[in-house]
Amino acid sequence: MKKLSMEELDRMSVQEFKKTEKSPLVIVLDQVRSLNNVGSAFRTADAFRIEKIYLCGITGTPPHRDIQKTALGATESVDWEYCLNTMDAVKKLKEEGYQICALEQVDRSINLNEFSPKKGKKYALIFGNEVFGVEEEVLISCDHVLEIPQLGTKHSLNIAVSLGIAVWDMMVKLDQF
Repeated sequence: MKKLSMEELDRMSVQEFKKTEKSPLVIVLDQVRSLNNVGSAFRTADAFRIEKIYLCGITGTPPHRDIQKTALGATESVDWEYCLNTMDAVKKLKEEGYQICALEQVDRSINLNEFSPKKGKKYALIFGNEVFGVEEEVLISCDHVLEIPQLGTKHSLNIAVSLGIAVWDMMVKLDQF
């Protein structure tokens, strides 16, 4: 066993990434305050060819050195759009035919492992503020609220971790590999 070199990984260029078909997923960051979490979202979005990231409310936008520190250049490959109000992004995505899914703990959430996305549909995954979560108004407008089951003493995961788990799960279920 040997570790692969950058040449052996044969990754596409930013220009090739921009032209290639994307997965049927977008990410919406609702009032995310940590620029490191924003950068991680970009890096994960690049890894899974996410169509676009919506940065809403107080969520920081590129260029910013703290975003770049974790994004490692993914802000150049992944399309993004800023929306002052998260509901504006949600309304736009609904009009474009996306199923809206928030990752949050609510009384009628669906465990992520029990959610079955339908092939051929497009999905928007919403991740909320590190302290307050996804805004109530946004939750009410969602088609689905998904929850990552947890077994420990803490009640939440970091957004970057949740995002990675949820995107991976959706990609597998939608046969994107």
